[in-house]
Amino acid sequence: MDVSQYLVLFLEEAREHLQSLNQCLLELENDPTDLSVLDEIFRSAHTIKGMSATMGYTDIAELTHNMENVLDLLRKDQLKANHVIIDVLFQCVDTLERLVEDVANNENSETDVKGLIQQLSALTKETGAEPLPIVQEQVQVQKQPYLLSAFNETNLTDTEIKMIASAEKQGLSAFEIQVNLREDCLLKSARAYMVMNVAEELGDVIKTVPGTEDLENGNFDQQFQIILLTSANQEKVREEILSISEIETVNVLACIVSELSIEKKAIEPDTIQKTAVIPNFEDVHVPEDKVDVTPVRANTATHEKRLKGGQSVRVDIDKLDNLLNLVGELVINKTRLEQIGTSHRLGDLTETIEQIDRVTTDLQSVVMKVRMVPVGQVFNRFPRMVRDLSHELGKEINLIIQGEETELDRTVIDEIGDPLVHLLRNAVDHGIERIEERQAVGKDPVGEVRLIARHEGNNVVIMVEDDGKGINASSIKEKALQKGFITKTDADKMDEKELLHLLFLPGFSTAATVTDISGRGVGMDAVKTKIESLGGTVEIETKVGSGSKFKIRLPLTLAIIQALLVQVSQEIYAIPLSSIDSTIHLQPEDIKTVQNQEVILLRGQIIPIVRLGTVLNIPADQKEQNDLFIVIVHTGQQRAGIIVNDLIGQQEIVIKSLGNLLKGIKVIAGATILGNGQVALILDVSSLMK
Repeated sequence: MDVSQYLVLFLEEAREHLQSLNQCLLELENDPTDLSVLDEIFRSAHTIKGMSATMGYTDIAELTHNMENVLDLLRKDQLKANHVIIDVLFQCVDTLERLVEDVANNENSETDVKGLIQQLSALTKETGAEPLPIVQEQVQVQKQPYLLSAFNETNLTDTEIKMIASAEKQGLSAFEIQVNLREDCLLKSARAYMVMNVAEELGDVIKTVPGTEDLENGNFDQQFQIILLTSANQEKVREEILSISEIETVNVLACIVSELSIEKKAIEPDTIQKTAVIPNFEDVHVPEDKVDVTPVRANTATHEKRLKGGQSVRVDIDKLDNLLNLVGELVINKTRLEQIGTSHRLGDLTETIEQIDRVTTDLQSVVMKVRMVPVGQVFNRFPRMVRDLSHELGKEINLIIQGEETELDRTVIDEIGDPLVHLLRNAVDHGIERIEERQAVGKDPVGEVRLIARHEGNNVVIMVEDDGKGINASSIKEKALQKGFITKTDADKMDEKELLHLLFLPGFSTAATVTDISGRGVGMDAVKTKIESLGGTVEIETKVGSGSKFKIRLPLTLAIIQALLVQVSQEIYAIPLSSIDSTIHLQPEDIKTVQNQEVILLRGQIIPIVRLGTVLNIPADQKEQNDLFIVIVHTGQQRAGIIVNDLIGQQEIVIKSLGNLLKGIKVIAGATILGNGQVALILDVSSLMK
């Protein structure tokens, strides 16, 4: 069988199980007596072994098999989970990650697993226990049709037979259901759809005859069959389906896998029970938690929840990007139609556009939700990182993660990993003190680092907090003066907040020595650059002796946003609405100059002024001299006023990249296409305020 077509599925599932191994090993380290965690680790390792053996990746299969030997001894209490064993298992996970990435990059792996296999073998030999036998194929099924019932002969795949066998072991029933529609049934596909819905509520449909596509299109006579795995009894299944109108008869017959002449190889019964079936990348994908043969009571909500948990489809991110681009084009053309309807006073067109507007808004919302991904996908790799760093530095640190279910656009999710790594490494290295230092000042010897995510309006806020020694602004000033980042005159004018933001300067570091973890002065600069490129901001709060907090604010999405269109001379620009506080109308005499900086006084606060025409080198016209519109914008706690000629109005815009040729231009964050086909540049508020 050609397995190359299943490579993407293998990589995705292998990465998921490796992440699960990391998390579960951390839990096992905290509580070595937790057998449920051990079972989960064993299942993940076994699944990776089965998939890699099927795909022909022998190094991965051999390493995971030897991991199983150790894990089996831990489950039988013949080994105790200590730091030595946990460290070896973590090394195995790291090696598996490298091997999987080598497969992903189509590279010949140079990773040697022999050393780790010897370490694992040494651990098993200490107990004198026999290693688990290598089972190449647990169940061999005859490659021929099987007579399921008196109705018909149905070809079942290996996967479907394994699913029926697993369902039996879990206390579920497998039924073949023959549905006969009335002769006068007009909408066969609709009735078939209703039957499928009822069946899905009762359990899990693993096969239909004819296929689902033919059922949806009505390409069948008055009869069709489905195979259902359920905790309900035959009479219940029959009654539920008969309750649908235009159903003539429903026959329900049990499918028993033992009647299918399955030939089992000679392996230990105990091994069969404790080992999940090797996944087969064929017609139906069954997640590992659905193949586990751990006894479960029938007729429970847990069963139904597990059966319905697989109602999802994997979609390539490029397809979602294309869909989003099409929605963006729809929004642009909708705006164009609105402009035509308004300018030509076409009432009928305006009414139709209002309906289109509602549809496009709903469509946009759905596409955005599809692209949303929980930040937990990024957060879940950090517990292992913090654990390794704390061991390396001789510190005890408890990482607390909150709000991992908070969702962000996939584009943003892919980019925030590295900034968070820098912030967490700094918190562990610079923030949290050593155990003796914490005890000397009366602190808990175990340091605490918090990683928190939550929604705030149209933004997501991610915070990295620690209860360490905090950041001393005076030390930052001294370092900045010493290294020539600022002059003595500048330093005297700066408040604590401005001094803290010196940490983001390229090459600036307060570390006395350079280590493998930090101290080169590149991390914080990279954090600020990356977050601002995503349209976000970074703020610092700190208290000497109590700890620090780095607060990242990010937009929910980077694709379609609300913006205020403004005019400067003959040009139109867009300012993201999320950055705007208010708009005001002033006369030129209301603007004052303080230390060569134009400012205005707004509700008792001094606001610096930015003349957009000057920044963009646009010649001023007469209107700008006599009549001023000012847009008050903010970045974090910092505010400024942008002078423009006119305010055009609020509009939904689609952000378009300027391309590689114009990439990196300051002040400009991108472009959008207006309803009349003109291109308007989108302003980068944070760059304007520097």
